Amino acid sequence: MATRTDTQPHGRHPADSHDLIRVRGARENNLSEVSVDIPKRRLTVFTGVSGSGKSSLVFDTIAAESQRMINETYSAFVQGFMPHLARPDVDVLDGLTTAIIVDQERMGADVRSTVGTATDVHAMLRVLFSRIGDPYIGPPGAFSFNTASVQASGMIKRGEGKAEKATFSRTGGMCPRCEGRGSVTDVDVSALYDDSKSLNGGALTIPGYSMDGWYGRIFRGCGFLDPDKPIREYTERELHDLLHKEPTKIRVEGTNLTYAGLIPTIRKSMLAKDREAMQPHIRAFVDRAVVFITCPECGGTRLSEAARSARIAGLSIADACAMQVSDLAEWVRGLEEPGGATRAHDGSSNARETVAPLLTTLRQALDSFVEIGLGYLSLDRPSGTLSGGEAQRTKMVRHLGSSLTDVTYVFDEPSIGLHPHDVRRMNDLLLRLRDKGNTVLVVEHDPETITTADHVVDLGPGAGAAGGTVCFEGSVEGLRSSGTVTGRHLDDRSAPKETVRAPAGMLKIRGADAHNLQNLDVDIPLGVLCVVTGVAGSGKSSLVHDSVPGDAGVVSIDQGAIRGSRRSNPATYTGLLDPIRKAFAKANGVKPALFSANSEGACPNCNGTGVIHTDLAMMSGVTSTCEECEGNRFQAEVLDHHLGGRDISEVLAMPVSEAREFFGSGEARTPAARRILDRLADVGLGYLSLGQPLTTLSGGERQRLKLATRMGEKGGIYVLDEPTTGLHLTDVEQLLGLLDRLVDSGKSVIVVEHHQAVVAHADWIVDLGPGAGHDGGRIVFEGTPADLAAARTTRTGEHLAAYVGATG
Repeated sequence: MATRTDTQPHGRHPADSHDLIRVRGARENNLSEVSVDIPKRRLTVFTGVSGSGKSSLVFDTIAAESQRMINETYSAFVQGFMPHLARPDVDVLDGLTTAIIVDQERMGADVRSTVGTATDVHAMLRVLFSRIGDPYIGPPGAFSFNTASVQASGMIKRGEGKAEKATFSRTGGMCPRCEGRGSVTDVDVSALYDDSKSLNGGALTIPGYSMDGWYGRIFRGCGFLDPDKPIREYTERELHDLLHKEPTKIRVEGTNLTYAGLIPTIRKSMLAKDREAMQPHIRAFVDRAVVFITCPECGGTRLSEAARSARIAGLSIADACAMQVSDLAEWVRGLEEPGGATRAHDGSSNARETVAPLLTTLRQALDSFVEIGLGYLSLDRPSGTLSGGEAQRTKMVRHLGSSLTDVTYVFDEPSIGLHPHDVRRMNDLLLRLRDKGNTVLVVEHDPETITTADHVVDLGPGAGAAGGTVCFEGSVEGLRSSGTVTGRHLDDRSAPKETVRAPAGMLKIRGADAHNLQNLDVDIPLGVLCVVTGVAGSGKSSLVHDSVPGDAGVVSIDQGAIRGSRRSNPATYTGLLDPIRKAFAKANGVKPALFSANSEGACPNCNGTGVIHTDLAMMSGVTSTCEECEGNRFQAEVLDHHLGGRDISEVLAMPVSEAREFFGSGEARTPAARRILDRLADVGLGYLSLGQPLTTLSGGERQRLKLATRMGEKGGIYVLDEPTTGLHLTDVEQLLGLLDRLVDSGKSVIVVEHHQAVVAHADWIVDLGPGAGHDGGRIVFEGTPADLAAARTTRTGEHLAAYVGATG
C-alpha cells in the first residue's frame, strides 16, 4: 500500500498568492482613473447611483477584457467568425479568470425560440420521446418544430462508375402549415373596405388602392364583380373573387393585365416586406389589418401530427411543453419510478435503464427552474416574451449545476422582477456559486442583496461626469458608516402615508382571464397611485397590460429595452433634436437637415459617427477619433451657424440641466425643446449629455429615458411596469415625487412593482397570488398599504410589515 509524504514546506505556495483581481487606471466611459482590488472567491457587490460607472467597471472593463483574452486563444481562422472586442481603456488588469456573463439583455425574439429551446431542456425531451415514445416516429429531429420533413431523389455518380438513383429523406417535427411558428397570419377583411359602399363609391381603405388609377381600370374591366353595388350585397362568388381570386390574366381596353384578389395582392405587395422598412401610413395599415391566429392544424403546438402522436405515460411532447415546469418536474420524477416509463421502441424491457442518465439530467434542469423561481413558466413560452429579470434567471439555469470552479460570474441586477420573497432565494444561489470556489461580481441596488456581500465597491459620488470614482471599498458594515450616498440610504425605510387620496372613479375589469388570471373581477381606483403587487408570475403584468382597456386614454410603459446604435442619443430618441434643428435653421436661414449628423450635416470623413474604425482582420480593430471633425460629427461649415452663441455640437455636448436654461430664455428660447428637457430632468437625468450615445447608457438610465419620452404622450391613465428597474435608493425617492406630481395633476397611475418603498407609498394596493403560475392569478388583498401590513395575510403583507416595522 503506497504511503504519502507531505514534502511541501510550511510557507505559502506561490500559486495561492493570486487572490485578487487588480484594476489600475480604468477609464472606460465615465470612469476616472479607477483603481480597485477585488477579492477572488468572494461575493462582491458594486453599488452607486444609476450612471455612476458600475457597469463600465464590471462589464465594459473586467468582463470585456476576460472575454477578449479568451477569444485570442482561438486560431485566427476561428477568431474571424467571432465578435471583435477592443481592449478596454485601462492601464493594468491582473488576476482575471474566465468570465461568465449573465446580463439583463432580452433573449432572442425569434418566433421559434422558446424557454425550452433556449435552455436545451427541449432537446433532452426530444431525445427522451425518440427513445421511449410510443409509437416510434423517428430520431430526435422528428420532435423538433425547427426541423422540416424533407424528401428528395436524384442521380448520384460515384467516381467513374455508372450514375445511380438515390433518395434522401429527413423526418422533422415542424408543422407544415405554420412552419413551426404556432400561429398564422390572417387578414381582417373589415380593415380592407367599408362594406356599405361600392368600389366606385370609395369602399376600399387600403393605402394606394384608388379607383382613379390602375386598380380602378382593373376592377371595372375585370367582369368578376359589379363596381357600383355595395360590397355587403355581393354574392358569395363575387366576394370570393374580390378577396381571394388567384392571379388571372384579363384584357382591359386592349391592354393585357392581371387580376388578383385583394388578400393575395396585399400579401405579395405589403406583407412580404420588412415592417420597419415600410412607410408610416402603410405600417399603420398592416398593423391594423393583419392579425395572428393560432394555427388551426397544430393548435399552436408548432408540431406536426406525427410528432404529437407519440406518447409517454399518456403525454405527448406538446403536452409536456405546455405544462408548468414545476408540474413537468413531478411528471419526470414519476417516469423514474418502477413502471413509470413505457417500453422502448425496439421492444426492450430495460427502457428506464437506457434513458436513466437522461432522466436524471432532465430532472436536475427542471428542478433548477423551480429553485430559481421560474417554476411557473412553461417550456413552450416564447423567449421573446420573458421580462428582463426572467430572461436573466433563465440564463442562470444552465450554470446552477455546473461543476466549474474558479470562474468569475458576472450578474447585472439579478433581483430585477423579483418579489422580496424570491430575492432571498436568489441571494442563496449567488452564495452557493461563491461557495463552490467562484468569484461572483454583482451590480445591484437591492439592499438585501448588498447586505449579503463579502465585499462592496461603491462608485459615485454622482452620475455621468459627476461619477466614475470609487467612494468606498470594504465590508457592508464599513459601507454603513462610510457617509457615501449608498451608505446613508442603505437602511432607509418608508412608512405608509397617514392619509391616502380618495379615488375619483373606478376602472372596472370583469372576467380577466389572460394567461393565468382566474376570471378576475376587480375595480381599480382612478385619480390615485395604485400599485399592483405579488410574487413573480402571479399575474400582475397580465392584469395591467392585457386586461386594462388599451384605449386612447391609456399610456402603457412596459419593460421593453431601448435599443439604439452609436448614432442614437437622448436628443434623437426623445424627439428633442427636431425642435433644436428647426430653431437653428430658422436663426440661420438654412435647412434643418444641415444640423443632423445622420443627414446633410454629417462629416464626410467619418460619416457622422465621430470616430474612424480600422479593421485589422482577425486582430482587434482600432477605433480613433476622426481628425477632420475632431469627434463632433459635423462638417466644419455647419459649425459656423450659431443659436444663442452656441453651435450645434456645443448644444449636443450640454447636460440636460444646462440645456434647460439655454432653451428656456433669451435668443435660444424654444418652448418645444424646453418641455422635453423638463421631463428628462423630472426623471433624474439632468446630468445626461444630449448627444451621449445610447450604447453607453446604463440600464437604469435607459429605463428613465423611456419613461420621460412616454410621459409626453397624452392620456389620463399611466400604466408603469417596474419603473424602479436600475434605480438607486436615492433615485427611487425622486421617482416617487414624479408619480405624486402626475397624480396631483389629475392623472391616474397604475404601477406594477416589487420595491417596498413604492408599495408603502401607494394609495391603494391590489395584491395577486398567492403563488405563481396556476397557483396565482387571484386577488388576495385589496386595500391601503397600512391595512396590508397590519393584516400580514399575504407574502407581500409579511414583507411590507417587516419593512415598515424598521421605521422609528
